Amino acid sequence: MNAPSASNQDIFEVRKIRRLVELMKEHDLSEIDLQEGDVRIQLRRACAVAPVMVAAPPVAAMPAAAPAAPAPAAAPAAAPAAGKANSGLVIKSPMVGTFYAAADPESPAYVKIGDHVGPETTVCIVEAMKVFNQIPAEVSGKIVAVLVENGAPVEFGQPLFNDAAGD
Repeated sequence: MNAPSASNQDIFEVRKIRRLVELMKEHDLSEIDLQEGDVRIQLRRACAVAPVMVAAPPVAAMPAAAPAAPAPAAAPAAAPAAGKANSGLVIKSPMVGTFYAAADPESPAYVKIGDHVGPETTVCIVEAMKVFNQIPAEVSGKIVAVLVENGAPVEFGQPLFNDAAGD
């Protein structure tokens, strides 16, 4: 009986925890959860953009967001793509889910940098609870930056695209 408790104590050695943290950084992991018997260790890294864990009701479509106040927060990511990014609008996720740039892996992306979009233009899909929701731009302009990687999780209100207004 002493052998299992001795091995369980080894999991909390600082050297091993540091190695786990190094592996998290090396493989860009945000969380590790290990369990051996009744001993469990759970490590989480802070993300560059703090995730907001909110249970949001399903939303078919969000009304157009006219204020451009959140745009400066997302502008640094788009600044290299276009000089006008600071004056542009941001297309945000209307729900929590998984971002997909195309209908399926073989299809081209709905939009790419430089494309002109209108309010009804589908810009991506957000999968929520096995339902694939087509997301309209809800603004007119030109896509100057794609802010989310294909297959990445997105939060409610998270910027997906920077859109140069009126281009």
